[in-house]
Amino acid sequence: MRIDVQLFATLRDRAGSKIVSVDLPDDATVAHLIEHIGRHYPGLAEALPTSIVAVNQEFAFPPMPLKTGDEVALFPPVSGGSDFPERFRITDDRIDLNALVAEVTLETTGAVCTFTGTVRGQSTGRETIRLDYEAYAPMAEVKMRQVAQEIRARWPHIQGISIVQRIGRLSVGEFTVLIAVSAGHRYDGVFEAARYGIDRLKEIVPVWKKEIGARGEEWIEGKYLPTPTDRENASVHKP
Repeated sequence: MRIDVQLFATLRDRAGSKIVSVDLPDDATVAHLIEHIGRHYPGLAEALPTSIVAVNQEFAFPPMPLKTGDEVALFPPVSGGSDFPERFRITDDRIDLNALVAEVTLETTGAVCTFTGTVRGQSTGRETIRLDYEAYAPMAEVKMRQVAQEIRARWPHIQGISIVQRIGRLSVGEFTVLIAVSAGHRYDGVFEAARYGIDRLKEIVPVWKKEIGARGEEWIEGKYLPTPTDRENASVHKP
């Protein structure tokens, strides 16, 4: 069978292509896929030990079987239903903070906590001119929903949740990501939930940034590698 593998961020740069095609036996697994890519694409081989595989927009692991028609993606670590409002978006439009707060505000809402990420002009002695953001958008929105499910499992009094991630070219001072969480009272977990949301987004939502500065450009990658418990259907444990 032939599998087309989508590449993102540094892996796309290494391969010089957005997609690589691999021919595998009918009983192939994710492990076979990785081994094949390592042999046939030398530019990717060095990055494979810390790369993440997604099959049909969910994290995949070596023993998992593959089949014709699977949507497969390979990328570096990333820098449920509810009666309450939830919004999850990957967008190249500017983020309107007031609109986002309004989305999660109900008649019973007494507290809204927001987290906003912005483009820094100076960081650890480096000057940044702009950031270029990229996302594996279909999977990113699925994992945003998972983050919301995990928040609700930990803080059951949370009402609305909104997570918006910018992509494309962003200038110094622009919002890059925004998370808004609402509840009836400030002590219902809104502060903790907003912080958990951004920390978890940085772990499992496939979004990457390229930093462009006076010294050149560089993809900024994380170090977190997902485990089977990070799959969407994994049980969520309360602290």
